[in-house]
Amino acid sequence: MKTLYLDLGMGAAGDMLTAALLELLPEQDKFIERLNGIGIPGVRVEREPSVKCGITGTHIKVTVNGEEEGEHHHHHEDGHHHHHHHSSMADIERLVNSHLDLPANIKKDILSVYRLIAEAESRAHGVEVTDIHFHEVGTMDALADISAVCMLMNELSPDEIVASPVHVGCGQVQCAHGILPVPAPATAYILQGIPTYGGEIKGELCTPTGAALLRHFVSRFGEMPVIAVEKIGYGMGKKDFPAANCLRTMLGETQNTSHEIVELSFNVDDMTAEEIGFAMEMLFAAGANEVFTVPVGMKKNRPGTMICVLCEKNIRDEIVKTVFRHTSTLGIRENVMKRHVLERKIETLETEYGPVRRKISGIGDTGKSKLEYEDAARIAREKGISLREAVKLIEG
Repeated sequence: MKTLYLDLGMGAAGDMLTAALLELLPEQDKFIERLNGIGIPGVRVEREPSVKCGITGTHIKVTVNGEEEGEHHHHHEDGHHHHHHHSSMADIERLVNSHLDLPANIKKDILSVYRLIAEAESRAHGVEVTDIHFHEVGTMDALADISAVCMLMNELSPDEIVASPVHVGCGQVQCAHGILPVPAPATAYILQGIPTYGGEIKGELCTPTGAALLRHFVSRFGEMPVIAVEKIGYGMGKKDFPAANCLRTMLGETQNTSHEIVELSFNVDDMTAEEIGFAMEMLFAAGANEVFTVPVGMKKNRPGTMICVLCEKNIRDEIVKTVFRHTSTLGIRENVMKRHVLERKIETLETEYGPVRRKISGIGDTGKSKLEYEDAARIAREKGISLREAVKLIEG
C-alpha cells in the first residue's frame, strides 16, 4: 500500500507542506510551471534550496505582483480586513471555480480546505461564515499554497496519509486583534480531536492553513507505521528556531494488511423484524463496516436474534449509543479482533452504456475484480435484462 507519512515535529504551514511534497516528485520544475499556469492573479511561485541546522531542503517563495508577502503564513487573524481584493468565501469560490485552470476534483479539495478555515475563523471570532473576510488566507499567496498542496496530493495519490501528532509551538502570537495564545483560536478549533502538543519552542508552528490541509487530507495521526521508505522530502519554513524548521514527508510501501476492528454483539427476543431492519440501517448510517443477524435460541425457549456489528475503533462510542437508542438490548458484548483486508482500488470504465466502476482488490497474484453493483443494476434496468446479462455486456 502506497503510504505518505508526514513528520510534523515542527508544525505545519502551507508553504512548508508544499515544499516537502514537491521534493517527492521526479520533475519538480515542471510542477512549478504547472502551478504558475493555473491562473492565480499576480502570483508567481519559485522553489529555492534552503538549509536549516545542516539539513538541505526546499523553500517555496511566493511573490504577488512582484513582491514577497513577508511572513505570509504567520498569523494575522482578522474577521474584517477589507483591503484584499478577493476576501469573502464567496469571492474565493468564484475565483477558484471560474478562474483556476484545474480539474473539478482539485477545485473541490481547495474549497473544502477554505471552508474549514472559514468555519474556524467564524467560530473563533463569533462572526457569520458569510461575513468572514480572509486576511492571511485570503491573500493570493495562501491560495497558491492551498492549490499547490491539493495538486501535489492528487499527483502523488497515496492510498493512505498518516501524520505524527502536531507540534503547535507555545507562547503568544501578535495579530490584528492584539496578542493571542498559541495555537491561535482558529488553528485550535481546526485541530480539535487531532493529537497536538506544545513543546518548548516559542512561536506559532502550525498555521490555520497548515491545520486545515492536515484535517482535510490526513486519514490518521499517530506513530510512524512500518514503512519501506522510497522517497523523503524536506520543506523549509522561513524562520529560524533552535530546531530545524522543516516539515518532513516520507513516501513508501506499507505491507500491513491487518488492523484491529471492534466487534459488538447482543441478543434480542422482543424486537420485530421491521425494528431490527431499521436499527441495522441506523448502524450503517453511523459508520458501521458490517451489520448482520444470526437466529439464536434464547431462554424460555424463545427464538431470538443475535445482532453483530463490526466497526473501526474510533467510532465505537457512537455505535454503542446507536445500539442503545435503536434496539431493546440492555447490554453489549465487545471483542477487539484483527482484520485482514486485501488492498483495493476503484477504477472507472468508460462504456457505451455510461461510466461503470470496477472494484479491484488483491495482493501479488491473488487479484480479484468486480463491477460495482449499482452501475451494473442501472444498465440492467435501462435495458430490461438480467444483472448477469448486464455484467456480460459490460465485460464484453
